Amino acid sequence: MAQEDVFKKIVSHCKEYGFVFPSSDIYDGLGAVYDYGQNGVELKNNIKEYWWKSMVLLHENIVGIDSAIFMHPTIWKASGHVDAFNDPLIDNRDSKKRYRADVLIEDQIAKYDEKIEKEVVKARKRFGESFDEAQYMATSPRVLETKQKRDALHERYAAAMQGPDLEALKQIIVDEEIVDPISGTKNWTDVRQFNLMFSTEMGASADGAMKVYLRPETAQGIFVNYLNVQKTGRMKIPFGIAQIGKAFRNEIVARQFIFRMREFEQMEMQFFVKPGTELDWFPKWKQTRMAWHQALGFGAENYRFHDHDKLAHYANAATDIEFRMPFGFKEVEGIHSRTNFDLSQHEKFSGKSIKYFDPQTNESYTPYVIETSIGVDRMFLSIMCHSFEEEKLENGETRTVLKLPAALAPVKLAVMPLVKKDGLPEKAREIIDNLRFHFNCQYDEKDTIGKRYRRQDAIGTPYCVTVDYDTLKDNTVTLRFRDTMEQERVDIARLNSIIEDKVSIAGLLKKLQ
Repeated sequence: MAQEDVFKKIVSHCKEYGFVFPSSDIYDGLGAVYDYGQNGVELKNNIKEYWWKSMVLLHENIVGIDSAIFMHPTIWKASGHVDAFNDPLIDNRDSKKRYRADVLIEDQIAKYDEKIEKEVVKARKRFGESFDEAQYMATSPRVLETKQKRDALHERYAAAMQGPDLEALKQIIVDEEIVDPISGTKNWTDVRQFNLMFSTEMGASADGAMKVYLRPETAQGIFVNYLNVQKTGRMKIPFGIAQIGKAFRNEIVARQFIFRMREFEQMEMQFFVKPGTELDWFPKWKQTRMAWHQALGFGAENYRFHDHDKLAHYANAATDIEFRMPFGFKEVEGIHSRTNFDLSQHEKFSGKSIKYFDPQTNESYTPYVIETSIGVDRMFLSIMCHSFEEEKLENGETRTVLKLPAALAPVKLAVMPLVKKDGLPEKAREIIDNLRFHFNCQYDEKDTIGKRYRRQDAIGTPYCVTVDYDTLKDNTVTLRFRDTMEQERVDIARLNSIIEDKVSIAGLLKKLQ
């Protein structure tokens, strides 16, 4: 099945099983805005808990804050967002659709990569065990020709984005004969810049209203509070400040479901270090963050680092952690060495000193910053994409299952009475009443036991318990495992010890030690 079709099934599954709904659905929705349903909010909260505890619980020198969405408008002038927070946009005159020029070119680069990968796959099938991929890549005329085109395009794109040079971006699109996916034509306008911040007014009267912005990132709330946290928490450099919160960007080209939205949630940590040590800390945080992702068990081959060709105006090093989505490798987290740009700018624009006094060296300086920034919604989507499976069973049936990491699953245990009579529902309720304080449980008595299993598979519940007539005699139940569908008979008294460690966030955190 084509990956595009798989992705459509995942989007449909999210709505059908209460993970993600289009916002304002009864009013035909609002573009690129989504609501999380009853199962989605549980999964999302578990992701946030895993991230939060990995930061503030496992690191003595990292603490958290929760800053306001509305901030003084001068903050965004100081940070560069008012003048430089833009996307290069291009319109197709025939479809009347607008696109990000850089995304169109990046998609074209990805097509070259896919073409090379297809050649490698075909050769691997042809040569079997004797296949030497490195030698083939170095000698195949088709691969070498495609790679030459890909590298030449990448070099032109990297140079054009440094400005960015809008005319050069347009010329690349023309030279590569990139077509509009809707109209199929190459009738493009010129490329132009568009600021992404939402603005509104704050004040009781129109005359006295002040223009303010919905924050486009959560980082600035940390920067303007860093000295408050440092002094009240008696923090010594190096130390970090973590935050989870909403951000807003007026994305013109919002696409791929919840991958790019106008209202989204970020998990960011700013790590303050002594100037000159930032490039020592940068690779350490790269390794730490990659380990966090891989602890979920999705396979190292599905992750990669992508170093930036174009650095933001505030950075001296930057990389993305990319995850293999159905639509290719895409960014889920950014790691940046932000230098001292933000703190220096806020000191300049506020007119107040926010330097750190180092008691060991008896000097004051503006710290440098290593940032880790991960999109909650993109992380949610990557987990859903990897966990979604349609399995062919031995009896010819197909089951749809979400093989979510047990610690992140919305429901950890479903308890099901075999029938709705003879004391079995009461016994099932008794089990839930004993276990609900340890992890999220769900009672399910509707339909046949087989249909109930399928329903729990579809929302990713790792364990199901069936209460039958033997339960009333010997206090044992049938415990079913989601991934293998295997069943075993266990004592009710053992359920907590069997399940709790496997479904707790602590179990995931232990993998990081």
